Parts: sequence; C-alpha cells; structure tokens
Amino acid sequence: MPLDRLQKLRPLIAQDGLDGLLLCQRENCRYVSGFTGSSGWLLISDKDAILATDFRYVEQAKQEASNFKINPVKGELLDWLPELASSLGWHNLGFEANHISFATYNQLNETLRAKHLGLEIVPTTGIVEHLRCIKEPEELEYITRAAKLVDAAFEQARSLIHPGITERRLAWEMEVFIRQRGSQGVPFDIMVASGPNSALPHAKPSERAIGQNEPVIIDMGARINGYCSDCSRTLCLGQPTRTLSEIYNIVLKAQLRAIRQIKTNMTAAEADRLARSTIKQSGYGDAFGHGLGHGIGLSVHEAPRAAPASSDSLAEGMVFTVEPGIYIPGFGGCRIEDMVVLEEGKARALTKSEKAMGVVQ
Repeated sequence: MPLDRLQKLRPLIAQDGLDGLLLCQRENCRYVSGFTGSSGWLLISDKDAILATDFRYVEQAKQEASNFKINPVKGELLDWLPELASSLGWHNLGFEANHISFATYNQLNETLRAKHLGLEIVPTTGIVEHLRCIKEPEELEYITRAAKLVDAAFEQARSLIHPGITERRLAWEMEVFIRQRGSQGVPFDIMVASGPNSALPHAKPSERAIGQNEPVIIDMGARINGYCSDCSRTLCLGQPTRTLSEIYNIVLKAQLRAIRQIKTNMTAAEADRLARSTIKQSGYGDAFGHGLGHGIGLSVHEAPRAAPASSDSLAEGMVFTVEPGIYIPGFGGCRIEDMVVLEEGKARALTKSEKAMGVVQ
C-alpha cells in the first residue's frame, strides 16, 4: 500500500514545480512509508525515496519502510539536510510549512546561504493530507473496527454510570474497557462532563460526582492499527429537566437531518449549515459555537473540516464526524456525534451505539 501512495504523491510534487519534498509530520510519514517511529524524515522525488532517521529507529525503519532507502543521520535537521538534498541534485525542496517552526526555517535558510549550495526551501501545505482524506478500503476497515469498539464502550458506560460516580472514575473505566479490547491506547483524553461542566465542549474529567436529572456528555475514541474513532453521546440519570429535553431533541434533529442530507460533492460549509440552521431556527444558534465535524483517520482531527468558513468539499471515501451541540453556561450542554463515510453519494454512519438519553437507575 505505501508504494501506491508514493506513486500518487510524486506527480503532486512535480505539479508544484519542486525537485523534492521533505515530510516530517508523523502521520504523513506513516501514510507514505509505513514507518511508525517517532523520529523520521522522508525525502521524496520522482526517483528518490529516502527515510532519514537516527540510530534508535534504523532497524525499525528497515522493517517497516521497505520501499525507502534508509539514511542514518545525526544531529539536528540543519546538520544533515542541506548536504543530503544538494547531493541529490535538488534546487527546490518543498517542506511542510505547518510542521516546521519558523525558527528552524530561518536557521535552514541561513545555513543554505552560508554554504552556497544552490538549494531553496519552499513552504507547502496539505499535499499529503489531500491524499489522506480519501480512505482506501483497508483504512476504512481499521476505522470501522475502531468505531465498533467505541460503540461497545458506550454500551458499557450505560451499565456503569450511576449517581455518585465521579467523572474521572467513569472516564478511567472507559479507557480500561477500550484498551483491554484491543485499542492502541486512546486517540484523545476521554471526556466525561456532567451538570454545568457539560457546557464546556472540551471539558476535562473532574472529581465531580455525577448526579440525577442532569446532562452527562461522554466523548471517546479508540485506535486500531493507527486509525482512530471518535463518538459522543449525552446521557441523563433519571428524569431530564424540561430544558435538557428541549436541547437534546433539537441537537438530535439537527444531527439526523445533516446525516440524511449530506451528499458527495457538497461543500463542507453547506453540510455545516444543514445542522446549524436547525439549531438556529430553534433559538439556540449562539449556543452552537464549533464546527459540525472533522475528518478522522490516522489523526483524530484531519481534513475535511465541516465549519461555516470551511473551503473543503466532500468527496467519496471521506470519513468525518457529524457532531452538533448546544452549550448553556451554568446549566450544561448536549452533543451527539457520529462518524460517517461518504459512499455512493450519501453518508453512512459508522458509529451506531444507542442515542437515547435516558439511563434508568
């Protein structure tokens, strides 16, 4: 599979007028080469495929990146990159502008000027990410397995949650469940937010005890062979208040409408409006402050981005979340999130755990 991806990448490098491309972002390196180490650089051209890494990862790189020449390096990037790129006859080297610091960029430019190597480094964005957002069948298989695992975790959460359990304890029980059933850790810290804490879209689990008749947002994911899942549910122990019932029904209506009406070739901003207009018409537009969703794969947040100002378009094979929410400071909130894949022009849900809010205790 990495060889196919390498062949897809090379024309994009030439299309940008580059002699070569330097990759350092971990998920991009893994996607193109298969290398899973935490320290490695890919140098790619129409003829070359080099993986530069230090002594710690040389043997691992040989095992995982069979289509790449392994080049052991020492020191910082500027200690070896100028001479290596110059020795390949390159004059225009693209680099990932979102993943190399401004300080490193300046140091490289100063080194290149001082050594008179005739090499220019050119900032690029999104070249590999453009390929990653369309999932191959094998990638979709791993994502689906991760989605099924988080579905099972939500069923477990419904059986474990009870008045008095703390947010932090429930989050830990969910992490143990996910890890014991094959997840490679968790792709992000599990969120359990109850009562007024659930008004924070990215709340951290606290020692607050979960009480009766209040919202509890749980947001969690799993990771299978590097690929992530991400799903949220809003629960309530006992009888939800009138306000909670109202916002829950609005969010659910907005989410179901979006999943039902999202189509291939729709813009991500149009997809966002499907849910946002429902919430706005219900009088809670100001309480939905984040985007509708995000792509998911080797990273838990990747292209496409579904938000009001997004310039992305939705294409066949993309996997992304649909997660509208309403958050009321001092009271609490509600979010319902599922992962979908675009197939045959429509969105198909990958996460399928129960959405009903009530938990009988």
